[in-house]
Amino acid sequence: MTVSSRSSAATQRSIPDTVAQLRATFRSGRTKPVEWRLAQLQAIVRMVEERESEMAHALAQDLGRPAVDAWLADLAPVTSEAKYAIKKLRSWMRPTRVAVPIGVQPAKAWYQYEPLGVALIIGPWNYPLHLVLAPLVGAVAAGNCAVLKPSEHTPACSALLARLVPQYLDTEAIAVVEGAAEATQGLLDQAVDHCFFTGGPEIGKAVMAGAAKHLTPVTLELGGKSPVIVADDAKLKVAARRVAFAKLLNSGQTCVAPDYVLVDRSIRDQFVDELNKALDAFTDKPTLPLVNTRQAGRIAGLVEKAGGRTVRGGTVEADAKRAQLTVIVDPDAESDLMREEIFGPVLPLVTVDSMDDAIAHVQRGPKPLAVYLFSESRANEERVLNEISNGGTVINQLMYHLLVNDLPFGGVGNSGTGAYHGKWGFETFSHRKAVLRKPTWPDPSLAYPPFTKIKQMIMRKVF
Repeated sequence: MTVSSRSSAATQRSIPDTVAQLRATFRSGRTKPVEWRLAQLQAIVRMVEERESEMAHALAQDLGRPAVDAWLADLAPVTSEAKYAIKKLRSWMRPTRVAVPIGVQPAKAWYQYEPLGVALIIGPWNYPLHLVLAPLVGAVAAGNCAVLKPSEHTPACSALLARLVPQYLDTEAIAVVEGAAEATQGLLDQAVDHCFFTGGPEIGKAVMAGAAKHLTPVTLELGGKSPVIVADDAKLKVAARRVAFAKLLNSGQTCVAPDYVLVDRSIRDQFVDELNKALDAFTDKPTLPLVNTRQAGRIAGLVEKAGGRTVRGGTVEADAKRAQLTVIVDPDAESDLMREEIFGPVLPLVTVDSMDDAIAHVQRGPKPLAVYLFSESRANEERVLNEISNGGTVINQLMYHLLVNDLPFGGVGNSGTGAYHGKWGFETFSHRKAVLRKPTWPDPSLAYPPFTKIKQMIMRKVF
């Protein structure tokens, strides 16, 4: 079942029909058995593996992404997530016994997971396949129906999902709705059972407001200014190589990309040298692709008004949707470059005089999605972990926490709410139902009024 939204009255009428069909499927119980869930997860794996070349082509059309990056960043994480869920699903679904206090005995108590119903998954443009299909893994593993709303800013990937999903997955349980903001609002108006959104904080606020009208629970995977702290004891060559690779990936258009670097004054110039060497080694392309002219124009404005000292790049070709990888040392602290999430191939380096300065700098801003620390000191590590509140922390590497299925991935505060990956995704799309079973015997009079003084004395000791 695929619905294409183009803001017409007929299209808007089709969204309620689509969600109604999914609700009918869910109420029939079709999606609850483990066999259905496993079949859908296996189909996701087959779809990605069998149609890899088509998916890579669509990513190249929309984002200029090389095939190897398409596999590395969009496709391999999806199959890894699905295969892990296939392996673990039966254990995730088992009820969990809990202890019963003496005042409730004799009894048995447990909690069990049940699917929520119809889940809405709203995808972003920067990883338009990965960040639609990976949440879908959690949704179907939990036994839900789902409606996928790909980004309108990546039309080739959106159209591909609309074509492939019905070929591989249960068409009565999983639908694709294409379109822009009107389609998203139309779907939220259906009072779906859960909304999973990946994107920027501003749109995330609008999605949350739209969901609030129906008390629809939301998971918001947002972004923010994720810092890299390079301490004075860091292995500089390794730090520079890893920062360079992470910033080049998808032209910096990644929610967990290094947004800026806080580097100790004593090793700043050496770090800049190593960073330039790494960038020279990793790419011979003069410019990197951006998603559209609007994004390119925004990046151009950030660079133009940044201040500071540009030590690499500096050119943005807005009409061509391309930009040089730009490194700016000590930009103006009040510039938009240092106040907004960059989400592009610009890397500010901010000089700090100590770990105290670095931590204080991060603490002054909204809570970031990721924090990266390069240091050989466990004391520095403990300080960053204990003094900075953020979604996830990686020591001496960047972004690799996304690849650990047993780690929750999500933000806190302005960088998001809720988490997924592995069992965390299964739980996000599930309700933990509490269950208590008591026998009909014994049935002591102590539990019933009138509550005499003797009864009250016994009850106070028992309860």
